[in-house]
Amino acid sequence: MKLLYGAVVLACTPLLLVGNDAVYPTEKIAAFVFEKVDVTTLPSAILPKPVKSKKTFGDYGYVARELEEKKALLDPPQGAPQVSIDVLEAQKSGIYVCVKSRSAGESHDRFQRVLLLKLKDGLLKGRETWKEFGGCPMIGLDQDSSSSGY
Repeated sequence: MKLLYGAVVLACTPLLLVGNDAVYPTEKIAAFVFEKVDVTTLPSAILPKPVKSKKTFGDYGYVARELEEKKALLDPPQGAPQVSIDVLEAQKSGIYVCVKSRSAGESHDRFQRVLLLKLKDGLLKGRETWKEFGGCPMIGLDQDSSSSGY
């Protein structure tokens, strides 16, 4: 009986540890981001029209046209913005990415932001960050933004 109890405790231990410390990959980071990012946490300029049961780019019908070590170019479904993701830095605290989008249609509005992605509940949750990277200047306005230029 003690052996069975010990096996159960050991089997559960890795799950407990993983839940407390998020582990990010060191290879194929762009593929990980494409598969795991919760797009509902991204700025509205990047999102397709929200649908309650959909969370990831794949759920929304995006397909990875190019998937490199630190770069992903996504083909959108009809009417959604084209999105590209560049991994800028991966740390224990999260993954910094430059997310760029270009709207469909005649306007071709562009949007670009540095986001910090953190693993929570199995998905990467994103938020804008003030950390700056030379290769990713802020472009475009987000309709959700309440800050002014002053």
